[in-house]
This record gives sequence, structure tokens and C-alpha cells, in this order.
Amino acid sequence: MLNPQQLAAVEHCDTPLLVLAGAGSGKTSVITQKIAHLVQRRKLAASKIAAITFTNKAAREMRERVGKLVSSEDAAALTVCTFHALGLKFLQIEHARAGLRRGFSVLDADDSEGIVKELAPKGAKPDVLFGLRNLLGRAKNAGLTPEEALAAARSPRELEAATIYEMYQARLSAFNAVDFDDLIRLPLRILEADDDCRAAWRERLRYLLVDEYQDTNDAQYRLLKALTGERGRITCVGDDDQSIYAWRGANPENIDQLGRDWPNLRVIKLEQNYRCGKRILRAANALIANNPHAHEKKLWSEHPEGAPIRVLECKEAEHEAEKIASIAATLAEKHKARWHDIAILYRGNFQARPLEKALRLARIPYHLTGALSFLDRAEVKDVLCYLRLLTNPSDDAAFLRVVNVPKREIGATTLEKLGQFAQTKHCSLLEATRSDAVLRQLSPRPAAALAGFSELMDELRSAALHEGAADLVDRLLKRTGYAAQLAAATPDVSVRERKLGNLRELTDWFRAMQKGDSAGDLAAQLALLSHADRDDPGNAVRMMTLHAAKGLEFRFVFIVGCEDGTLPHDGAIDEGRIDEERRLMYVGITRAKELLTLSWSARTKRYGEVHSNQPSRFLHELPQGDLHWQGKDPEADKEMTRETAESHMARIKAMLAGA
Repeated sequence: MLNPQQLAAVEHCDTPLLVLAGAGSGKTSVITQKIAHLVQRRKLAASKIAAITFTNKAAREMRERVGKLVSSEDAAALTVCTFHALGLKFLQIEHARAGLRRGFSVLDADDSEGIVKELAPKGAKPDVLFGLRNLLGRAKNAGLTPEEALAAARSPRELEAATIYEMYQARLSAFNAVDFDDLIRLPLRILEADDDCRAAWRERLRYLLVDEYQDTNDAQYRLLKALTGERGRITCVGDDDQSIYAWRGANPENIDQLGRDWPNLRVIKLEQNYRCGKRILRAANALIANNPHAHEKKLWSEHPEGAPIRVLECKEAEHEAEKIASIAATLAEKHKARWHDIAILYRGNFQARPLEKALRLARIPYHLTGALSFLDRAEVKDVLCYLRLLTNPSDDAAFLRVVNVPKREIGATTLEKLGQFAQTKHCSLLEATRSDAVLRQLSPRPAAALAGFSELMDELRSAALHEGAADLVDRLLKRTGYAAQLAAATPDVSVRERKLGNLRELTDWFRAMQKGDSAGDLAAQLALLSHADRDDPGNAVRMMTLHAAKGLEFRFVFIVGCEDGTLPHDGAIDEGRIDEERRLMYVGITRAKELLTLSWSARTKRYGEVHSNQPSRFLHELPQGDLHWQGKDPEADKEMTRETAESHMARIKAMLAGA
């Protein structure tokens, strides 16, 4: 059942629409119901509708919800995807206009960083390499070509990054590859320059819906504008109070730009919150009111008041972690909370370590969001890329990752020559290694290494015809010498064992997937592998950064490190970026449904020195009547201490009984 504002947003289709959707106001319902309205009431073909969001998870959930509202045929015809997935679809169709061959590769972050490292000055430190890659990404997100980036450079570092950008794109062109940023930049360049292509895509996608609109960067906004045109058949759903990604290029000014580009823009505000208790919502409204707003809004809720917001003063991070672990245990013991109802949020990942220790000591299960996924570990990715290349010999991105793993004395110059030949002959890089014409251009050692790699892949592909994936991985590790090289290159015993253990786990995983069958379809097994929900945290306390928490909700929320210098962050204080830090705090507060606890430490150890802290200025911007500052209400403190002590004793008894 939609409220009046939600219904108005669903039914408004004839002019551009901006839906300012406050936290917990049901924005996803508006988008999914509007898609159904366009298909069923407005009779717009589902194939001509695109709903765009920022994460694959959000796109998957949106598609599932739409699937319950429209026919299976219409659901299948819809485009529901991320910006980058839309860009990939565009390039797969328009590859010739982008100067790409069919079957081009998309490099991941590791591949991209590896190329930048090769092109950067020798001995460049990790922070320098990170800075260069960041500047290169900024140039691409601004839609600049290498030549335009060179002309726009204003500092020696920007000049260096622009020079590397030019060489980097030449390398990608030779490899018939694009990187993640190109998935937006290249479609944008084509659409803005090619009238026929632009007209064709405006006809292909007649209506656009954009989720989390406040997170768009300049290139993404220009892409939307190019696809939409003057007709303005677009609905943008977002919240300027939850714009927390300026550091990665998001431009909250895009909200105001909509009205300038489409003067007939209609604005609808969703202000009813379906998540938080009244007290939590009052605190969120009071905090965010300190930021400037082009569109004022005030969230309200029909939920009960809820408990006072707790503010804990702690001695240092370890003491803070112990208190939070104790309160979490009490919530589970006394209030029958499930562990996954509890979230601990923080400004930076460095704050997780003492919390992990305290939760482990309290025997509380937890899940770290943002920790390195098993499938993202370098040794696992290497093996998967070998298997990808066996399955698809045209996968140039996989070729580039493994051709020199383990080391085969195949350098960047050799690969560039190989890429140029492949581009000329319209073939894959692996196929190019079989060409005598290519090998004759190279020095004997890299030529022999490439020929040996090609023969190895042929041998493994032949074995894949009659071996299961697990046996094939075992063979691959032995024949390539990968496991032996990994062991030799990792002097730290614990790290070495962990890496080799990951390879064993991968093999066991494939073996379990085979379920006693013969070789089966390797490509299908890999597809299953990539979609396996290994990261399902189950019933565990969720630990994550405030940035990662956006879009989620929990019954009980802790926000730790609420002291000046941490939240708001030192850098933001020095640079005058308090507004975004305040929005970050607002996002954290509005994750809580029933109980919110804010904690701060009086002392912090940094670089071996102890610093005194002050409570975050944001704590003083909250309505003080809704807060319970520990130490200022003896009766409430006494009750909390008694409850925590009883819970602690109960857990000790349970542990002793199970010993």
C-alpha cells in the first residue's frame, strides 16, 4: 500500500521527476511499482525501460521485487543493472564505434593497477602509485581523453598521471581491453559525438529510473542526460542527506543540476520513515538540519518513541570494545536479540581490530563486511583466471593475468607487441602466441616462454575433456609450478600456509560441486562458483564502516569512535568538509530501528603517542533530551550495569556448563 506521496511519484511519468526519498521512506517500492505502472498502465514495452543503481546486489533485489509485479516475460525484458553494467551492454553492441573488437576484455582493479605500476617510474612507492591511479580514474570519471587530461594538468603530479594515462590507454588498446572507468567514459564519448547512435539509444531506452541518484558523478550524469534528451522521461530517486561518496567522485550538485537542465522538473518528497523510532528520527533530523539544503525535508514516523539514545564515555578503544561486547551480550540474553539484529559501525576499518578481539573473548559470532573475499584473494584469482582461459581462449583479461604467473620472463614490451599483432589480425592474445610471425619478432627467451605457455594451455585443455575441475586444478598447480613458486616466494610460514590452504580449499570446493560426476561443464561450474553465496554471514553481529552501512537496517546499532578527529575525521576538519561527515553520521543513526548506542574514547593512541579526545561535535548537535549520557543519570546507569552483570554471569555459567 503506497502513501499519497509514493503514489504521486509512481503515477508521474510525463515530465522529469526528482524523488527526494529520506532514509527508510520506501524508495525501492516506488521504483519497482513505477516500473509495473509503466508496463501495465502506460503500456510501455518492458524492453524499453532501464532501472539503474549502484551495486549488483541492489540491482538483483530490485529485479526480484519487480518480478513479483509483472509477468515473467516482461521481467526478463527489463534492463535492471548498475551504471557499469549498462555501459558494458552498450559497448558490446557498439564495440566498433569504440574501436574495440568483439569479445574485448574488461580489466579488474588488480589488472589495472598492475599496468599503472609497470608504466610508473621505477621504484614508485605504493602511495604514489595509488595517487597516480586515483588521478587517472578522476580524469576518466570527468569524461576526459588522455589528450584532454594532458591539457588540463595543473601540477607536476597531474602532468605525470596524464602522461601515464596516454601510455595506459595505448596498452589497453593493444590488449583489446577496457577498464572499469571506460565502461562509462567510452559510451559517453560516443553518445555525445554521434547523433545517429544517440537517437538509436534514446529509442532503445524510452524511460530511465535511477536509484541512489545523489551518488552519481559528472560522467554518469552526462550519460543519463545523453540517453534521455529533451523529452526528459526520467525518474531520479535519491537523498542529498545521504550523499557520502564525494571522495570517490560523487557530485551531490547533480540534484540541483536536474532543475537547471529540465526546468519542468517536478520534485516529490518522501518524508514518512518506516524504519526508525521517533526518538532516533528526531536525533537524525536535528543533526542534519545543521547542513545547508536546497530542498528542505523533515522525516517523520508512526513508530513508538523508543528508548533513549545511549552515549558511552570510554577510556580508550579497548575499553570501548569491551563495553560494546557486554551490551551486545545483554541484548541477546535479556532481550532475545538475534546476533544479526546487531550492527557495529565505525568510520574506518582500522577501528575493527579491538572490537574483533572483544567479541571473540565474549564468544560472540561476528561478520566483517568489506573484508577480503575468498574469491578475491590473489592466489584464488590466479587459478580461476587459468580456468577462465581454458574455458574461453578469447578471454584476454585472464591471459594477461596468468601469462607471467609464475614468472616466465615475459615483459610488458613483449605483451604490447603481442597485443598489437592480435589487434591487427583480429584474434585473441592466446591465439597470437601460436603465430610464428609474432615469435620471430621477439627475443629468443620471451618467444620460447610464450610458445611454452601456449603448449601448456593446449595440454590442460585436452585434460579438461576427461578430468573434473578439482583434478584439473591439481594438474594445473603441478604443471605450472604455481604452488611451488608460491611457497618459495612466501618466506612467512603463516602467510604461506594460508595461501596454500586457500588453494586446497578451492580444489575441495570444486570436488564438492562435482558430486561424483565426471568432468562436466567447466564453464557451468565456474558460473556456479562465481555466484556461490560464500559471504552469507548467517547469524552473526555485523561489523562494517558507515559507508558500507548505507541501505541497510538493524534493530540495534552501535556507532563507535564518536570523537572529534575520528568522526568527524581529522582530514575533514582540516579541509572544512564537515558537511559530508555529518551526512555520514546521519546515515549511521538512521540505520537503527529500535536502539542506538553512540560511544567515544577519552584517549587514543596514534603512532605510539597517547592523545586526549573530545566527544564528537555531532553529539552536541543531537537533541539532548533524547540522549542518556552515561554518568549523568545514576539510576539508569545502575539498571544498565545490573542488567549487563547478570547477562555476563549467565554467559560464564553457560560456558562452564559446556566445557
